[in-house]
Amino acid sequence: MRYWLFKSEPDAYGIDDLARDGRTEWSGVRNFRARNIMREMHVGDLGFFYHSSTKPPGVAGICEVIEIAHPDPTQFDAQSEYYDPTSRAERPKWWCVKVGFIRKLARLIPLEELRGVTALEGMPLLWRGQRLSVQPVTEPQWNVIVNLENTPPPQPQQNLDGALDLFQA
Repeated sequence: MRYWLFKSEPDAYGIDDLARDGRTEWSGVRNFRARNIMREMHVGDLGFFYHSSTKPPGVAGICEVIEIAHPDPTQFDAQSEYYDPTSRAERPKWWCVKVGFIRKLARLIPLEELRGVTALEGMPLLWRGQRLSVQPVTEPQWNVIVNLENTPPPQPQQNLDGALDLFQA
């Protein structure tokens, strides 16, 4: 089994939408690297459902690859925002997978919390400028994030220096 991370803006399609629908095609991806990553996926692989472009961004749930990569139908649909007139049915450019809902996490695990976990250093999600909508996740990274779900979120660090200055005045 392999592990992945699927990014989506929750106002476009979030974990609640996947929970309602039960399954969806991960279509509309227009990045060659992300396309190639999806071609590596197998039925039964698990993925984190990540909410991006929101405050705060973070891991919201778990999904499963339920159908391997196949030509993305949106590339052929002239009414779709993802239509690609240069793609041909006999030689499609864009591929998608189908994912199924597993569950929502007990809590959203925010990006900033993930950045503070030493064991996650090197995870593509944490690289500055990383914008791929699908990314690989290693098994150790997967396990760390799943374990974070049942731990309380870290409390913000308080800067006591300023408070001490008040008492010394």
